[in-house]
Amino acid sequence: MTKKKVALAYSGGLDTSVCIRYLQKIHDLDVVTVTVDCGQNEDFVETEKKSLDIGSLKHVFIDAKDEFVSDYIVPSIRANGLYQEKYPLATALARPLIAKKTVEIAHKENCNFIAHGCTGKGNDQVRFDVTIKSLDPSLGIIAPIRDMNLTRDVEIDFARKENIQIDTKVNNYSIDVNIWGRSIEGGNLEDVLVEPPLDCFQLVKFDSSKTQYLEIEFENGIPVSLDGVKMSLISMIDILNKKAGNCGIGVVDHIEDRIVGIKSREIYEAPAAITLIEAHKDLEKMVLTSQELRFKHLVDNQWGWLAYSGLWLDPLRTALDAFINETQKRVNGKIRMKMHNGGLRVVGRYSDNSLYKNELATYESGSLFNQELARGFVELWGLQSITANTIINNLNKGKKYLGEYKNEN
Repeated sequence: MTKKKVALAYSGGLDTSVCIRYLQKIHDLDVVTVTVDCGQNEDFVETEKKSLDIGSLKHVFIDAKDEFVSDYIVPSIRANGLYQEKYPLATALARPLIAKKTVEIAHKENCNFIAHGCTGKGNDQVRFDVTIKSLDPSLGIIAPIRDMNLTRDVEIDFARKENIQIDTKVNNYSIDVNIWGRSIEGGNLEDVLVEPPLDCFQLVKFDSSKTQYLEIEFENGIPVSLDGVKMSLISMIDILNKKAGNCGIGVVDHIEDRIVGIKSREIYEAPAAITLIEAHKDLEKMVLTSQELRFKHLVDNQWGWLAYSGLWLDPLRTALDAFINETQKRVNGKIRMKMHNGGLRVVGRYSDNSLYKNELATYESGSLFNQELARGFVELWGLQSITANTIINNLNKGKKYLGEYKNEN
């Protein structure tokens, strides 16, 4: 009798590798592994070999870098995509894409289930499960690590007993990488008093004191050129990860609120993401009105929360994108940035759509701003605050403010 099949989102790491054997032994399923390339720069030939050596029925590789950049990273740049004002959402953005591609393979291979290697403590279980169920609620979901309450040391011991090859160099950390950034957690990083050791970093260098400048050009909120050279966004991200990373730019070390309620210490490397978002935010300040900026800040925060929280397919994100995309029609121009020893700041900007007008802002002679108009504006601007404080002061003195009404008694 033919066994039922499961499509496993497969990275080749410890969690997903032991999942193959658990799915075979515990669930008696044939396993089709699915590896989605979001720019993790791994040996995908070796990943396939590892999957088949462990015993999977079939391995499928999908190059999704272009789709990841166009459909996930571009919207995130336009939304200044950060979670809790810090995390550039690298892993969070890739998960719904990986889930989507795994569902597509599950349909193609006539699988009955989808599996992933997420734990019950992390955010990825939510991102995978909600996306899978949104796309096809008929597919069963199996998460062996979560469902069996497995810990990392138990997984390592199981892998050794089952002769599953594991990379001993990364056992100390749980690492996820794609073109938008790199996340590192676990091991000695769980001690929040300890500074992350240098051996956990790959993209960011800490030994350069050289000053460098960048010029990034945007069209409709999308980066299109770097230092005057037009290029694809994939190429720009790759260059910025190296160039900004070599200047010490891109480390995020913060206490993060996970979806499940746990506070966790998270370390990220994202030189390109941090650089591009900082440049984009600055350009928006120059071309959008204060009302647009104030409201977009609320929209961006909600957008980042949806992306982080596994609600990528929620209709609200589509609605927020509609507003964000409308604002980006004027986000055209160039931003010049200075990088030095881990510091990143904007030092120049230009846009044909700039609302900054020197003839209004200048304090020198020739200013077109009529200061005489300001006196009446200030009187009206503060009218309610001044009146309220008059009432409060009188009440504190035991007096009643009666205004023009008189007490006839």
